[in-house]
Amino acid sequence: MDVIHTIGRRKTSVARIFVSEGKGEITVNKKKYNDYFPTSTLQYKVIQPLALTDTEGNYDIKVTVVGGGSNGQAEAVRLAVSRALCQINEEHRLVLKPEGLLTRDPRMVERKKFGQKKARKKFQFSKR
Repeated sequence: MDVIHTIGRRKTSVARIFVSEGKGEITVNKKKYNDYFPTSTLQYKVIQPLALTDTEGNYDIKVTVVGGGSNGQAEAVRLAVSRALCQINEEHRLVLKPEGLLTRDPRMVERKKFGQKKARKKFQFSKR
């Protein structure tokens, strides 16, 4: 198996991953994923596609992720890993698709409009 390259996005985060056969080491920006994502929920999001397809410990994953916050980055990595697993074996799609792991979440921050305080909030109205 050669190296598989996929991209995952969430909000303003972009994750590029390179998957190759190995012992199951996951590095994010040249750090172990446990160090890069400190909380257990973020760590679970990263390995969720591997856990669902029973492929933990089969592939080495090298991730470079930029932009956004830690949650958006973890979800971007999750999408990229899910896409890579589908490229490796098409049968993984049947497991990952119902869980919603192959869907790109389109929700973004709404832009601030001129003449307003924020995206939706207006300046205080004074009648007199």
